Amino acid sequence: MEQEVTQDTPRIIGTYTSNKKGPLLFVTGGVHGNEPSGVIALQKVFTELEKSRPQIEGTIIGVAGNKKALNLNKRFIDQDLNRTWTKENVDSGKTDTQEKKEMFEIIEILEQYPEKDFTKRYFLDCHTTSAATVPFISVQEVNDNDRWAHKFPTYIIRGFSDLVYGCIDHYLSRTGLTGFVFEAGQHEDKASIENHEGVIWLALKEACNLDLSKISCYPGCVDKFVKENAPEQKTFEIIHRHGLEDSDEFKMEQGFENFQKIEKGQLLAHQNGEEVRSEWNAHIFMPLYQAQGNDGFFVVKEV
Repeated sequence: MEQEVTQDTPRIIGTYTSNKKGPLLFVTGGVHGNEPSGVIALQKVFTELEKSRPQIEGTIIGVAGNKKALNLNKRFIDQDLNRTWTKENVDSGKTDTQEKKEMFEIIEILEQYPEKDFTKRYFLDCHTTSAATVPFISVQEVNDNDRWAHKFPTYIIRGFSDLVYGCIDHYLSRTGLTGFVFEAGQHEDKASIENHEGVIWLALKEACNLDLSKISCYPGCVDKFVKENAPEQKTFEIIHRHGLEDSDEFKMEQGFENFQKIEKGQLLAHQNGEEVRSEWNAHIFMPLYQAQGNDGFFVVKEV
């Protein structure tokens, strides 16, 4: 990474407004502590906004996710923060894990920006992956999320959040916000920061009517994502999740990249000493190449 997240990353990375009526753009980074790319991109965006002072409608706020885990470069402390946002956990009010404490601190910030104060509320949740990948959007098909996601030039995955319970985008969607998760690339790839920065600028253009020509880093800070790194827009749907128990011994075969084609019968992984072979002619998605995580891989098909 060209920049590091500092030990004292604030919860609110930045806010910016031109004091004009308009939408809220609520951007989160570092919900997984080993994924600092979104936080770094937000720092760059807010530095540029303060420098160029462009006019926008509404407000953008950037929020750090799992602060404690970010400082330790660990995915999480007690439990995955991106599995914590269940209705039961939120309703219970319990803060018996580090991640639940972090969750309620983020909720408290969002509640300071109520629906009545904005023409609309959007969210963007920034992530990276353990395997090499082209940038892609993961969208839950509720509200007008899918229509909104298709304004952005990259691969789009439907249905991931429906299989993985307790994600932050579930919570934000059921709270009435419109948005998606953006996976910018592999954890350590510097292109991930470029892609996160690019998509934040595009979201500001689409949501808050920012004239991109008014920022001094344009067009480079947008074109690196749009013209260099993003694939042509395609839409995929998940057809299978290979879930893991904490006790499982699981090892992916080396060399799989996100969206790589797989064939029926192909060896994908070993689990508890047994071979895991593909039952599909399709594409592999999110193969697990890190120690923590309960999703071995997904299988997706182009729509």
